[in-house]
Amino acid sequence: MHQPESITLVTICDNQFVVLMAAMLKSLEENHHSGEEINLYIVSDHISEKNRLKVISSLSTAKLTLHWIPIEEALPKQFKLPRDKSSFPANVYMRLCIPYFIPQEATKAIYLDVDMIVLDDISKLWHTDIGDYDLGAVPDLSGVVSSPWGGINNYKELGLNPNSKYLNAGMMLLKPQRWRERNITARAFACAAENAEHLNFAEQYTLNVIFNEDWFELDPLWNWFAKNHTANPYLIHFTGMKPIYKGYSGQEEFKMKFFHYLNQTKWTNYSLKSDAVSNLKKIYNKIEKKLVLAFR
Repeated sequence: MHQPESITLVTICDNQFVVLMAAMLKSLEENHHSGEEINLYIVSDHISEKNRLKVISSLSTAKLTLHWIPIEEALPKQFKLPRDKSSFPANVYMRLCIPYFIPQEATKAIYLDVDMIVLDDISKLWHTDIGDYDLGAVPDLSGVVSSPWGGINNYKELGLNPNSKYLNAGMMLLKPQRWRERNITARAFACAAENAEHLNFAEQYTLNVIFNEDWFELDPLWNWFAKNHTANPYLIHFTGMKPIYKGYSGQEEFKMKFFHYLNQTKWTNYSLKSDAVSNLKKIYNKIEKKLVLAFR
């Protein structure tokens, strides 16, 4: 009898956001009822052993099997990090490499940012049919590629339709085998190198160029932005200031849901941090990227 494929899920995290990942994984676990096995691949950007053990002890291993991948092993040697000037950490580019560090036999993979809470069974997203497309996603808040905020500012030079939709790369349903066949990862890194001065949203820019008008639009409830209200989202995405900071400005009810799950982890009774911590992290990200690029 043919054994059904287990759910392959990927996320990326560092010590700064490990608290967010703990809440996300707890929500994922609590709302997974189908019984299907989930193999979760965590790209660890130098997460401490203490934090790694706290994450593990916050979860029930019956539903999730965790696979920890050091960030150095997630980036194939043939690819080089682009010289972008954004405040995003260099680890965001690891999602482009998913087809190379998960099992080669996997036909699908779900990528989730750590600043999310999953409120419905992830198996429903896993079994969503995206047809012949190699990527399923939800449009970003910026809407279209010509948006002055978050879009592709050189869309004219690239010959892109200004009204084509702009995807958010925080949640993706992808076909890794097809990505390898089409050299998506290589093309994305090449795009980043050729358009380094335009990489406003880092890897998200490259995906929108590569997949322009060639991706499946998923139900927006699977990537609902926390600043907007809706009654029953499937997944909440805390873009902008995260709920662990005092300056959080999203829907208050969504913040309450975040802490509902966080308080079931080893980070219970977590104290809100100053917004300055978030701003310092952005400065650190820029410095770190310069150092990493200097020694590659």
